[in-house]
Parts: sequence; C-alpha cells; structure tokens
Amino acid sequence: MRDVEGIVETARSVLAVRARADAAEVSFLASLDSGASSDSWERRSLAEALAPELRLSPQGVLDRIHTALALTHRMPRLLSAMREGQVDRYGAERVLNVVAPVSDSDALEVDRLLEEKLSRLSLTAWQPRNMAWHASQIVKQVDPGAETAAARMAHEGRKVTLDHGVYAQSRLSADLPSNLASAAYARVDAMARKLRLGDSSRNLDQLRADVFADLLLGNDPGVQVPQSAAMVYLHMPIDTALSMSETGASIDGIGPIPAAYAREIMTNPKSIWRKVLCDPATGNPVDLGRSSYRPNSTIRKVVEVRDRMCVVPWCRRPARHCDFDHQQQWAKDRGSTSTSNAAPRCRRHHRLKNAPGWTHHYNPAHGTSSITTPLGVTYTDKRETVLEPRLPDTDDTHDDAPDNEPPPF
Repeated sequence: MRDVEGIVETARSVLAVRARADAAEVSFLASLDSGASSDSWERRSLAEALAPELRLSPQGVLDRIHTALALTHRMPRLLSAMREGQVDRYGAERVLNVVAPVSDSDALEVDRLLEEKLSRLSLTAWQPRNMAWHASQIVKQVDPGAETAAARMAHEGRKVTLDHGVYAQSRLSADLPSNLASAAYARVDAMARKLRLGDSSRNLDQLRADVFADLLLGNDPGVQVPQSAAMVYLHMPIDTALSMSETGASIDGIGPIPAAYAREIMTNPKSIWRKVLCDPATGNPVDLGRSSYRPNSTIRKVVEVRDRMCVVPWCRRPARHCDFDHQQQWAKDRGSTSTSNAAPRCRRHHRLKNAPGWTHHYNPAHGTSSITTPLGVTYTDKRETVLEPRLPDTDDTHDDAPDNEPPPF
C-alpha cells in the first residue's frame, strides 16, 4: 500500500518549488523594468533579448513582464503567497485577470481582502478557479462597476489565433463575446448533426471541424472534406511527388508533412504547380539579381522559397509574410537588390535590426544567421535546405548517367 502521507507531502513540495521559482522569475523581471510603457521599443527589445533564454516567444516574455509588474505593484500580498509556496503563476494570473479592470488603489484593497478571506477557508479555496471566483466577488464589493469594465475590456481583446502543431494539423481559435461564440458553435453543431444522418464516414467531431472550415472558406458546408482556398507553399522533391520516395515534403511556416498528405495537396485540381530549379550540391534555389531597389516578383519568390521563414533564430514567421530586407543597405552601403543580398525579416525584427545594442549577421549563400542581443549573448542558426544536398558520386559505374534528367522541384 502506498504511503499516502508521503504522497501528500511530495505534492505540496512540488507546488512549493514551482511557486517559489515563479516568484523568483517575477522578482527578476520586475527588477529589469525601467518604467517604460508596455509598447515601447525599450521593453520590446528587452523581451526579444530574453526570449531565447527563457524559452518563450517575445510576446510570451512581454506577458510575463506585465504579470510581474502587476503582482509587484498591484497584488504584493498575492506575490508573498507565491514566495511562501502557496500559489503558482497560473493561479496568480487567474486572479490578475479578474482584478485587471480596477484601479491600482482598488487592486491593493482586493489583494488585502483576498488574503484575509483565503486565510479563513480550506485548501481548496486556493485552487486557481476558486481563487479567481473569490477575487471576483471581492472586486464587485470594492468596485461595483468593474464587471462592466471587464466585459468591455474582454470585448476589445477579441481576436483570432493560429497555432501550427505536428502531423500537419493546426489549431484555429477565436476569442469572441460569449453570445456570439455560443451561437456560432450551435450553428456548426446543428449542421454537423444534420449531415451525420447521411454520412457514416465521418464522426461528429470531424463533421463539426469540416463544417467550420467550409463556412470560413465559402464552400458548401459538409459536402466534402474542405479544400484550401488560400495560398500555401508546399515543397516536395520530384521523386516524392512520383511516389518513389516518402521524404522531403514540407509546408513553409509549418514544417515537414507526410509525403502522402503532400501528394493529396499536390493533386488537388485547384493546386498550382511551379517548378523551382535547385542546385543539387547545396539544395538551394538558383540565384537571381537586379540593380534597382524594389525587388521583382521572381526575386522575392526565390528568397521566400530559399529562406522559408524570418532569419532571426527564434522566429518562425513564414517568409511570405516577412519584409524583403537588404543585408547591405541600398542607400547607405549601395547594396544590390538580389537574392545574394536579401533576407526575409518579419516587420518586428526588420525594425529591430538597427536598434541600439543589436548586431545581425546573415549569409544568404550558406544560410547561417548570427544575432547578438543587448545582453551580449550571441545566437546562431542555419536554415534548412529546400532539398537534401546530393553527395558526390564516387562510384565509376554511374559515370555514363544521362545529363538531361529533369531538375528537382
């Protein structure tokens, strides 16, 4: 029989370690803040520099800084509870979200009253959902109009997000007012249930997903599995396209995908094929050049295909959504508008390129990228080639191979 008391003590120790580590991070991030506004370049530059160290996205670091400042200045008693190992960052963030609409002085009062209330209740009151509920009741007491303000704030924060996952699956989600979200789901569910009566090949979850995609793409809902109506870049060697190989297929900004799935996309009647000539020795597309500042569509497409995403090591924004950046500046350094002097950088990192304390180096020929942050740390990366480079053939039996084989795609 397991030692029940030992399990409980271990669980409490795990929580305490996590909570104290979160509190240490809060204190660290709060100590770095210079009082700059949340959208200032100074704070954004700091977030970019810390992102690879904390293994977070730059936006994730900004969110952590915001949490750290809110706990330090608005909810110091809640921060003390973190240092004592009673609540971790997730629970604290749930409370901060509830308190967000009230003033700093009211937040301090909510903080005091919440500490008093939790000290009188059982351990279950410290669970994140319960803490947030108790905090909301206190907010109503301290500031009766806060609930309306919170609803307005949440409404202003409505958004749609796209998160690419593994196995060629991604998640598209929307933050909407509850009445709209409920009505939208009810419509999708009703259409899926109606289609389920005559379609035994797809379960209800699959039908909901397909109807949802059809409605967004403007297709006839549920007639068939939805097909993409937007442009994506699919790379695939010709031997994989011909089912002679099962490797090498990928989608820009997403990553590798199964060869069979890639061939389904390729054979879609709406798909457009475009041949890309690559150097077999390097796996990179052939180079092009131009002497004017604005790149033509061919140069831009070659750079997008070659680099595939923003060249900053920790950024994975697809190149087709990035700026065409001259490595050697056009006006200052007389840099040419060519693939040998170009790199895709997302708008944020394009602006950050010449910011104080940042040093960027990128070699388009070899695909190596090096960035030094204002913290003095250097990060390096190397892009993946479109095709696997071919090793020199040392077998004399292949010397008579024809030279007019079709180029890779």
